[in-house]
Amino acid sequence: MATKPPLLLIAAGGTGGHMFPAQALAEAMVRKGWRVRLSTDARGARYTGGFPHVVEVREVPSATFARGGKLAKLMVPFRIAGGVLKAAAEMLADRPKVVVGFGGYPTIPALSAAWILRVPRMIHEQNGILGRVNEIFARHVDAVACGTWPTRLPKGVEGVHTGNPVRGAVLERAGAAYISPGDYPMSVVVIGGSQGARILSDVLPEAVSYLPEPLQANLRIAHQAREEDVERVIAAYHAAGVRAEVKPFFQDVPRRFSEAQLIISRSGASSVADISIIGRPSILIPFAAAAGDHQTANARGLVEAQAAILIPERALDPEALAGQMAAILTQPKAAEMMARGALGYARPDATARLVEMVEGLATGADPKAASGVGPAAADTNKKAKQ
Repeated sequence: MATKPPLLLIAAGGTGGHMFPAQALAEAMVRKGWRVRLSTDARGARYTGGFPHVVEVREVPSATFARGGKLAKLMVPFRIAGGVLKAAAEMLADRPKVVVGFGGYPTIPALSAAWILRVPRMIHEQNGILGRVNEIFARHVDAVACGTWPTRLPKGVEGVHTGNPVRGAVLERAGAAYISPGDYPMSVVVIGGSQGARILSDVLPEAVSYLPEPLQANLRIAHQAREEDVERVIAAYHAAGVRAEVKPFFQDVPRRFSEAQLIISRSGASSVADISIIGRPSILIPFAAAAGDHQTANARGLVEAQAAILIPERALDPEALAGQMAAILTQPKAAEMMARGALGYARPDATARLVEMVEGLATGADPKAASGVGPAAADTNKKAKQ
């Protein structure tokens, strides 16, 4: 009887921020001949269309205290316990070589069962501050992979900077040649996450009205806005006399990033990764209500690399934003340095690093050694701990 290929169990919650890195790892491990099983919830199952068809998707009972009424919250421990028992039974029937959690409440059953059965396990954190579930498990896994560096970690926990995996369309444009700003049409991309950001829609059109007229005349803006804001944002740009394409969603963000002289964005982990991989100057406005202010932590690496300007929401006003835009778009050498700084911060091999860690855990090797973590990284890691 033929021996089954090794099994990797990936557990990920129901948001794109968790599911997209999970998909990248699944694709890579399938190419290496592994069997891959995804453990998620009903919300996460909506993101599985891009996973390889050979990945087995299983929905495991889980729950969160963040949603629902009193009765629903009272049932949370029982639902989680049921999910752990189900996950443990499945592992006993078909034992995975490694379990990897990408965050979110649906990862609790798989990681808990792996801990009980002593299956090698690791977590990947996309943001600069651990999510609630990853923080719980950080001391109970064999390795912690960090998408953002530095990542704030609990005392006694060491992290490995792998970077955040990005989709293939972004990798295809990795390090695309940067056309520095000048006296010709220039592209500015404004993006506030997959759903847009209202504050950017409120501030950007007025900000461009403060720019010098010769600079305004050269601007070509692509602005992703919420659907309910699109018409008023179009009208505001028209009133400012600036050409702008405003849509609720752009299908070709990697192309637009590669052609941009400047990107103005929230600092979600995936946005920061895309900006750094392609290598573009950016102005980052972290989402103030993000849990633990993790978007500010996400932006830190690009800011320290002198590749981005960070403006907190509380300090964001049209005149201040216009000043920062002008500073980049009228100084080509400074803009080129920012683009190079972004590339220097990038981790285009993030998926490969995760694969090395998984394979290291499967063979009993030190996952930190497998990912090539040297003394310099270890020193940086000490600073990342709290």
